[in-house]
Amino acid sequence: MPPFITFEGGEGCGKSYQARALHRRLTKQSIPAVLTHEPGGTTLGENITRWLKWRGDVPISAVGELLLFSASRNQLMEEFIIPKLNEGNVVICDRFYDSTLAYQGYGRGLDLDLIKTLNTLSTGGLKPSFTVLLDIPASDGLARKNKKRIDRFEKEAVVFHEQVRQGYLQLARNEPRRFLIIDALLPKNAVADIIQERVRRLINL
Repeated sequence: MPPFITFEGGEGCGKSYQARALHRRLTKQSIPAVLTHEPGGTTLGENITRWLKWRGDVPISAVGELLLFSASRNQLMEEFIIPKLNEGNVVICDRFYDSTLAYQGYGRGLDLDLIKTLNTLSTGGLKPSFTVLLDIPASDGLARKNKKRIDRFEKEAVVFHEQVRQGYLQLARNEPRRFLIIDALLPKNAVADIIQERVRRLINL
């Protein structure tokens, strides 16, 4: 099966930019590759995203967040990720289940074992081949965001986002072979080159 590559990190880390950059580079090299994102990527997922991120007038509990993210992820697996991998595509995903562990686990304080169980259920046990973690201090990442359009998570206090960051770093320490930690304060092109070199070795180019 082709590699399944995920991008993770806190707000403003640049993971969406880097996921798109990797997709462009692979496509230019005639490597079959597709790009998707969480939450979303399907009709159901995009509707869930609107509730999770933009309906600030609707209260959602931490457990509610967890279940909604899991539902969106399962739909994305069934409709997109598994079919595309089976067709021979490298699949690149902007966020995946590590986000749930970082945000709802380390950030919200929900039980990590419970989250891992739901992650396994929603993904059918599929794990990323390789995960890029773009690490940035929470205050620096939030400063990069568009202040005119702030979602539910970006409105959280800096302490919440720093807990998320530390959670990501712990996840990376737990699985050092899967994660590549990159300083997100480096120039964009330098970050893209680091990722490209690692992916080149991953797919034996």
